[in-house]
This record gives sequence, C-alpha cells and structure tokens, in this order.
Amino acid sequence: MTSNSFADIPLGKPTEYISQYAPDLLKPVPRNLSRKQIGLLDDDLPFTGKDFWTAYELSWLNEKGKPQVAIMSCEVPINSPNLIESKSFKLYLNSFNQTRLSNITTLESMLRKDLSECAGASVLVSLHGVDNERFAITLLPGHNIDDLDIDIDNYDIDATSLKVELEDVQETLNSHLLKSNCLITSQPDWASIAIRYEGRKIDHKGLLRYLISFRQHNEFHEQCVERIYSDIMTYCCPRKLTVYARYTRRGGLDINPFRSNYETFWGNIRLSRQ
Repeated sequence: MTSNSFADIPLGKPTEYISQYAPDLLKPVPRNLSRKQIGLLDDDLPFTGKDFWTAYELSWLNEKGKPQVAIMSCEVPINSPNLIESKSFKLYLNSFNQTRLSNITTLESMLRKDLSECAGASVLVSLHGVDNERFAITLLPGHNIDDLDIDIDNYDIDATSLKVELEDVQETLNSHLLKSNCLITSQPDWASIAIRYEGRKIDHKGLLRYLISFRQHNEFHEQCVERIYSDIMTYCCPRKLTVYARYTRRGGLDINPFRSNYETFWGNIRLSRQ
C-alpha cells in the first residue's frame, strides 16, 4: 500500500537480506509528493518519458540448483502513480538469489507482475545475457560544458543562474558534474546529464552553475530530473526540450530518467561510470 510518508521504506535502516522470493519487499513512493512542490500535476504533465532501470546483479537457481545470471532492464512509465524506491528494488532482486525457477521466462513474468503492481502501471521488463552488446560503453550526445572556467560559491539550488541569449539555436549539451543526495539517507547520487533543446540559446556558464547547485540537494533521481526540466522551461522557455540523466549504479542498479516534450526515448546509453 502506498503511503504519504517514507516511514515504511528501507532506506537508512538496518537491513536483513532475504534470499527467497519476497515480492512484498518492494516499496512504492508516490510521484505527486515531489511534483506538487514544483507545480506539476500527474494528470497534466508537460512532458513524456520513462524511468529506465538497469539491474546488473540478478541471479537465481534453475531447477537443479545451479546459479543463473542475467542483466535486467525495465521501463517504468512516468504516468505511473508511484516510482519504485531503489533500495527496496535491490532487496527484492536479491530475494531471487536462492529461489529455484523452471526457466527465465517464468522469472521475467514474475518481475513484470511485481514491478507493475508496485508502480501502479504496466512496467516493461526484459532479461539479457551478460555478454549482450547493448550494454557496451558509449558516450552521451552533444557538447560537454564541464571545462567552462567559472567561479562557484553556491551549492544550493539556484534556478536564477539559468539565462538565455538572443540567438535562436538547436543544440545538445551534456555534463558529468551533476550530483545530488538521497532524500532519506543523504548518500551521494552521481550522474551525467544531457539536455537537448530548441529555442533561444541557453547561457552555458549559467546552465553549468545551475547543475552544480544540486550538489547538496536531497531528492530522488527521478524528481531531480523533473525539477531540472521544469526550471529550464520556466527560466529559458525553449520550444522543445529533452532532459536525460544517467546515474551511476548503487547496489547493482542504475536509474536513468528521460523527460521530453517532443521526442521519444533515446535508448540505453551506458556510460563509463555505469
């Protein structure tokens, strides 16, 4: 059952690792808790997109007790009432470690059913061999702005750094300097981010200052990306905008939120830090 608080999620609490299938380990977090803070309505979102997860530590036993391994990718729709709390996701996946299953298709069906029930909407799940080429290291598209020579004296979110110039452009920018902290534990969350837009040119130095200003901010990955999208739309007013963040993994899981008002998901772009 979804709660309006974080009292029943496992983040920041002593953890018992369960190695037999336990779907009740999954904990939902209502998306509207954060969306209300930035003026977003679940039934009138200004973007489409998805939360693309990759699980690198998935294992179970076949019927003879022999360990099996796979990489899981799943896509949680942004119109789901809940996001999936990441530590509970990790504990849930670990619960398969000593679980015997007849075949990988059975596992995929179980994952799809449980994750969809937690999110409150249909979650797409696919399992892949560990040598699958789709998980090869690649690069974010666009121009990297990290080498800009700027002074930084503020590490609290400041959207007023976002400014535009007169020139009208279409461009893709990226940065590896995005860092925020877990809303519950304050553990650091590291990410690379790509921003593609069409409209008046966004001042690159101001954008970099803005991204760095998340450095001490406590919020979940998905919520940070929606905040970045909303702030850019408010302060820069692009006609078209996409924001795609690739977070480093924790507990074998990476979370990669994608939000856009004009294009479809770019697909899996696994970076060297992932």
